[in-house]
Amino acid sequence: MQDHVWQAVLGEIEVSVSRASFVTWFKNTRMVRFENNVLTIGVPNIFIKQQLERKFNQLVSDALEHNGFTPKRIDYKIHSGSAHKKIVEEIAVVIDRPKGQTKTASSVTKSSLSHSYRKGLNDKYTFESFIVGSGNELAYAACQAIAAMPGKKYNPLFLYGGVGIGKTHLIQAVGNEVIAQNPKAHVVYISTEQFVQEFLDAIRFKKNTDFAGYYRSADVLIIDDIQFIAGKEKTQEEFFHTFNALHQANKQIIISSDKPPKDIPTLEERLKSRFAWGMNIDMQIPDFETRCAIVQTKAGAAGFELTPPVVEHLATNVRTNIRELEGALNQLIAMCEMRNITPDLAMAKSVLGASRIRPKHISARQVIERTAKYFQISTDDILGPKRDKDIVVPRQVAMYMLRSELHLSFPKIARELGRKDHTTAIHSVEKIERESAADPSIKTAIGHIKERLYV
Repeated sequence: MQDHVWQAVLGEIEVSVSRASFVTWFKNTRMVRFENNVLTIGVPNIFIKQQLERKFNQLVSDALEHNGFTPKRIDYKIHSGSAHKKIVEEIAVVIDRPKGQTKTASSVTKSSLSHSYRKGLNDKYTFESFIVGSGNELAYAACQAIAAMPGKKYNPLFLYGGVGIGKTHLIQAVGNEVIAQNPKAHVVYISTEQFVQEFLDAIRFKKNTDFAGYYRSADVLIIDDIQFIAGKEKTQEEFFHTFNALHQANKQIIISSDKPPKDIPTLEERLKSRFAWGMNIDMQIPDFETRCAIVQTKAGAAGFELTPPVVEHLATNVRTNIRELEGALNQLIAMCEMRNITPDLAMAKSVLGASRIRPKHISARQVIERTAKYFQISTDDILGPKRDKDIVVPRQVAMYMLRSELHLSFPKIARELGRKDHTTAIHSVEKIERESAADPSIKTAIGHIKERLYV
């Protein structure tokens, strides 16, 4: 199947799942083979392979059918080649056959240029709904000043900090406030992943001028998660020129990242320099009082009034991530609604559960067994001599878990995994550390294994 057809399938999947799920599990997949009515989907690693098989296979099948293609079976294979394999003509015939309104190559091309994945601002993100605390008050004040006079102060504004601390909420609040004050303002909000995809589409369909014109005509450009531009040389060059054009015209630029510019790997020095022109603000983890205020505000918006012990229990046990805090609150509210009861401390403790409380003793054997179970292989395979990729990667993850969770020495890790040379453990731990920082699917898998360790 030609690449643009698979892009149409991915486009349909993208609107059915969250942005994080799409980027993590689908973005880097491709169709690589069709033989004997069996379609093979290439995936980057075993983490994505297992998630697609377990959770998303029906979704993929439905999206294929909607685009005129119904294979007998779908296989997911780890496919590391950089070039696309040529798909047999049978698939092209199936897709391009004239049958009613079945999508053709030309119709798919048009949809690829429509930027239907451009999400835009979320109107629920406002200054009024943002809870201000000691860790974010500077960022909040800077954003309000910018909303009042875009392009005049703090340009560019660069906010950085960990996951789930309110960066996206705050930068979108600026955009919403600018539009509220001036409905004719051209405010562009986009994630870096979407910016990269649009740039690739522009190159592919020879629409570079349209792409540049759209972004360089913005009055306010808000770009989220700029760290994902690292390593993409051509995209960095395009963003550099867009940045210059907007800044020269006194248009506002707002950027968010999970780390400061100087710590973003393979980010060009000229971009690091420009990001430092305005104001860089480190958004901190919300303190206890701020977390309590968030819980009370969100509960009130849902029509619930929580007692102080319930509020404090939630704020005490979920400390680093506002999204997790809201998730715990939503789960508590949902359970109380289903049972038609008032939220109390016992229910809050039940919702958070024992999964958040780590037992005092976890053995190396338990780590290995739970890792093997997650990857659906046997413990003997992890401990054995096999070098298949489906086994080597779980073995490396097990070594990483022994190091990160139990803090074992490398020789001890090697012995636990039946290895004679501890340099294998060093290599494995470093490899997983490196890849988990760059690949969300690996990071997600490690998180799931950790959760299973402590239940």
